[in-house]
Order: sequence, then structure tokens, then C-alpha cells
Amino acid sequence: MKKVLIISPNFPPVNAADMHRVRQSLPYFGEMGWDATVVAVEQEFVEMGLDENLLMTIPGDADIVRLKAFRPSLTRKFGLGNLGLRALWYLYRWGEKNIRKGKYDLVFFSTTAFPVMVLGRIWKRKFGIPFIVDMQDPWRNDYYLDVPRKERPPKFQVAYRLDKWMEAFTMRKVDGIISVSESYPEVLRSRYPEITSVPSETIPFGGASIDFGILEKTRLINTVYSRDDGKINIVYIGRGGHDMATALNAMFWSLKSGLDKEPELYGRIRMHFIGTSYARDGYGVKTIEPLAKSHGVGDMVNEITDRLPYFEALNLLKQADMLFIPGSQDSQYTASKLYPYILANRPLMAIFHQDSSVVEIIQQTRAGEVVTFNEGINNMELSQNVSKVFDRMLRQLPFTPGTDWEAFKPYTAREMTRRQTGFFNKVTGQHV
Repeated sequence: MKKVLIISPNFPPVNAADMHRVRQSLPYFGEMGWDATVVAVEQEFVEMGLDENLLMTIPGDADIVRLKAFRPSLTRKFGLGNLGLRALWYLYRWGEKNIRKGKYDLVFFSTTAFPVMVLGRIWKRKFGIPFIVDMQDPWRNDYYLDVPRKERPPKFQVAYRLDKWMEAFTMRKVDGIISVSESYPEVLRSRYPEITSVPSETIPFGGASIDFGILEKTRLINTVYSRDDGKINIVYIGRGGHDMATALNAMFWSLKSGLDKEPELYGRIRMHFIGTSYARDGYGVKTIEPLAKSHGVGDMVNEITDRLPYFEALNLLKQADMLFIPGSQDSQYTASKLYPYILANRPLMAIFHQDSSVVEIIQQTRAGEVVTFNEGINNMELSQNVSKVFDRMLRQLPFTPGTDWEAFKPYTAREMTRRQTGFFNKVTGQHV
């Protein structure tokens, strides 16, 4: 049995998007020849909401180590909130004491708290242990270099320079790259020719049907909308942002056009966008409602920037009349929560860049309708395409998608874990 050390600062009961790959894989690592130790940050040092139900998805015999981090109440006085930076010293110190005696075969960084990944190079140099990084998002993200300053995230320039240096330091010595998008490793290789021959594998998050089994045993209250209010409740749960403007503008144009033509039907629609900001609760800035208001449908759109507990979010998906996923103008973007949308088994509509992996998955599984766009598409053409699909789906409600569950099998958590461990074997085999 080989041993993998997994660095995942956010971990249940912390309700964070970047821990789901590890959470879903833990039940299957053992049967695939790997003994896993997960190192996380204690929940009191993490600025995110909690969902105690997540703990029910973790095997009882799982080896979980929880460390401290510098408290945000202290570091924010100096403008520092990033969990990766706050936890870096504690992770380094733990590694110095435990990696050598732990006899690990591999270190796997599965997190969007990217600064902790620099430890991969440090530990490799000191202990000779290979490391793999899981690129769930871009670390150094050049996308915002080409957008107006007012649309850039806060502290963009400082964060960008730091990310640029830390990414270069880490990636030049990486032994393997797992990614949710084929383009992420390609971008990294173009920046760092030293890793041209470093193996990579595109592995999306898996679909964990066990989560919906747990959901059925819970009694969660829908605090966002009522199923008996006579409305058509359409739900999206995930981040917002200015890079989704193309998809959102097309949807809101379609909504307004339908409202003008047929107010009896379209007037019943309420769209709920939930968990749209990465900011800590209460500090998020709405990016979706303003677009809806500009199209004259602001009173039909409800945006909640705070993240809901994971199982409350699943409950909203399961109870929705229809699900909607807007994609980014960035062709590299993949919706990390696509599989829960499919497993919810509700009518699903998505608007995505034609090169996104989401398009192929939805089409293969026949789980919903997807409207595509590219950089050259005319906005009016896209809006009209969206309107046709949206109108057709509305008139079919209520219905259950004809999802091809056989086609969905390769995307399950078990199969994704099989691909992960296969990649672990490849990297450690090369390192011997």
C-alpha cells in the first residue's frame, strides 16, 4: 500500500468548493492501493461557513490532521486574509516533523489556497518526495489584465505579482499536474519550458450520488423560495463575476423578451443566484442583479452572495423547477459543481463557451440543454438562440430529464478516484 499526503486546508465541516475532490475520493483510495493522510486547517481559523452534514461523507477511519493558522482577525489588520498564506508556516513546520518519519510516497496539493503549494518544491528538495498539484482554477490568472480596472478584484496588482512569483517557484519543479481543464497544464507549460515533459491528467470532480442519499435522510428547510408559491423557481448555485456577462446578458434578454410577449407565463419566473461571491459572508458584491436590472428584470432575479451550507444548496437544486448554469467568457472555465446539477435530475439549461468541457459532458449524458458561444458570436444572435431553448424548456415544465446514466458512469466519484490513483502510480513510478 502506497502512502499519499494530501494538503487540503479547507476540509469538512468547512463548506468550501475546493475540498470536494478529496472528500469524494477518500472512500475509494484504499481499495485502489493508496493510504491517504489529509492535512487541513482547523475550522476556527477558516473564514467560511460550515456544514456539519459534510462530516457524514467522510469515512470513520480516515486519517485527518488539523492544524492551526494565523487568525484572520489579526492578519486582516495588515490586509492579509488569504488562507494559504496564513496557514503556510504551520504546514511547513508540520511537514518538517512528519514527512520523513511518515515515509510518504507522494504529496498531493488539492486546494485553491495556492500559496501552500510552494511547500511541494521545498519538501521535494529536502526529503526527495515527488509532488502533484491539482489545478482547480488558474493560480496566476492573466484574465483580468485585459479588463477595465474597475472590474478587477480588490488588491489585484499585489495579489497578481505574488501569485506570479509563487507559481513560477513551484511549477518549475512539479512532478505532475491534475487539472479540471486541459488548457491549464498547457498554459503552465508555455510559461515554464522546464516542465514540457511533466505528465498531466485532466480529471473533473466526480459525481457523488452518496451525497443525495444523505440528503434524503436530512430535514432541511428551503429558506430561499417556496415550492408552493405558484412561481417557476430557477436556481443557480455558484460564483458570479463580470466574466459571465455574455451568458447572463443573453439569459436576461431572453427573460425580458418573453415577459413582453407572454407576461402570464414569464411573469411567474423567479431566478435565484446563490453563493455568487468568494468573499466572506456579508462582504460579497453583487455582480448578477445589476445586469438583470439593466435589462428591466431586476425584480425577477434574486442574488445571494453568501455561500449556503453544501447540503442546503443540494436541497435547493433538488427542489427547483429548473436549473441554470452560466459559463464564463474564459474558455478555460469549467463549472466545478456540474455533477450535482446532473444528479439533482431536474431540467437543466446552460450557456457556455463552446470550448468548455461542460458542453461535451452535458451533451454526452443528455442531462440538459446547452447553448454555446465563442469570441466572435454576435450578442443578439446568442440571445435569440438562448431565447428559443429557454422558451421550449419552459413550456415543457414540469419534466424529468432523460439522462443517460450509463454515459454518466465515467464521471462518478469512484471512477474519478480510479483515474487519480492511476496518475499517482504513473508519477511515483517515474520518480523511483
